[in-house]
Amino acid sequence: MSNVNGRERADQGEPNVNILPAAGAAALALAGAATAQAEVKRAPFGTLADGRAVESVTLTNGKGVTARIISYGAILQSVEAPDRTGKIAEVTLGYDSIDGYLKAPNYFGATVGRYANRIANGRFAIDGKTYTLAQNNGVNALHGGKVGFDKVLWRIVAVKDGPAPAVTLAYTAADGEEGYPGKLDVTATYTLGADNALTVEYKATTDKPTIVNITNHSFFNLWGEASGKQIVSHVLTMPAAQFTPVGETLIPTGERRSVANTPFDFRAPRVIGDRIRDGRDDQIRIGQGYDHNYILGAPDAKGMRLAARVEEPGTGRVMEVSTNQPGVQFYTGNFLDGTAIGRSGLAYRQSDGLALEPQVFPDTPNQPALGSARLDPGQTYRSVIVYRFSTSAR
Repeated sequence: MSNVNGRERADQGEPNVNILPAAGAAALALAGAATAQAEVKRAPFGTLADGRAVESVTLTNGKGVTARIISYGAILQSVEAPDRTGKIAEVTLGYDSIDGYLKAPNYFGATVGRYANRIANGRFAIDGKTYTLAQNNGVNALHGGKVGFDKVLWRIVAVKDGPAPAVTLAYTAADGEEGYPGKLDVTATYTLGADNALTVEYKATTDKPTIVNITNHSFFNLWGEASGKQIVSHVLTMPAAQFTPVGETLIPTGERRSVANTPFDFRAPRVIGDRIRDGRDDQIRIGQGYDHNYILGAPDAKGMRLAARVEEPGTGRVMEVSTNQPGVQFYTGNFLDGTAIGRSGLAYRQSDGLALEPQVFPDTPNQPALGSARLDPGQTYRSVIVYRFSTSAR
C-alpha cells in the first residue's frame, strides 16, 4: 500500500489502525486500578459566544484510564491515569470549562492544523502559485493561523460504545480558509483501548492540491496536573539519532544534526532537567529549552514508529508515544508564563507540562529536502498517534 508521510491513495482501501505492542509487564500493573466498566458518555460543555453548544465525550476503559474530548477544537480536554499505587490523577494541562479554552487556549490538548508547527514568513507555493498565510508567530505562520482547527467547532459524527469506546469528530475547512487552498474534509477519531492506549487518528481529503500536517498538542505532566511539580524530573527516552536545528525564529535551518554529544541526546533514558538550561548550546538558548523536531527512524512492519517513552519515577506513571509520522516535536512548555490558570487553580509556568507532537517536519512546504506535506485530490491524509499509559515497579 502506498504510504508517504501518512498519505494514502483513497482508492486503495482503508488501512488498519496499527498499534505497537504493549509496554510489557508494567502495563499489567494498571489492572488493579480499574474503577468502572468500559463506557462512553456524552454531555454538554458550555456554549460559544454565538450560542452554539459545545459537547464533551468521555471515554472510560474500566482499567483506570479516562479520556475526555470536547467538540471545540477537537480538544483532548482530559486524561486521567493511575500511578503505581492505583491513585488516579489528571495528567494533562487544561481547563474545566469552555471559557478557559476561549480566553487563554495555549493549544492545551488541541487538534492543530491545517498545518501544525511553523511555516517561514507565512508563505509557501504549490505548482508555482504562492499562498499567503497569517503571520501569527512573529514573521511566521504557526499551527494553522489565527483561527486554526483548534479554534473551530467540530461535529460529533460517531460515538462507539464497547470495550474500546471511541468518538469521531469532523470539520470542513473551506477553500481559502486561513489562506490555504482547497476544501479540506477532516476527521479526528479518539479510541481508548483496554490496553490503556489512547489512539488518535486524523484523516483528511481535499478537492485541490494543498498542504496538510495535523497533530495533537496535549501537554502532559505525569506527576499529575494538580501536583504543582514540573516535568523536569521526568525521565525521557527518544530513539531519534537526529533533530532539525532552528534559527532565531524557530524555523529549521535545513540541517539534520546528530544528537550525539548534545543536550538533545535521549537515546538512553535521561532526566529532562539535566540539560534543559544548558546555555552553552545555541539550540537550547534559541528554544528557551526544548522546542525542536526530532527525526524518527524507519517504521516497523505496521507503519509505526516509537517516538518517545516518558516516566516519572516519583509516581511510576509511564507514557509511550508512537506514530506513523516521520517526526515528533518535543516541547517543554517554554512559553507558559503563569498567566493561564488551570483546572486545579494553579498558574501554568514554564516546564509545567511537556508536549510530544508527531508530525511532518516544520516548514517542509518551503524546504523540500525535509519532506513533503502535499495532499492531492484522490489521496487520503492519515496521521496516527498512540499514547500508551502504564506504570513502572520502582
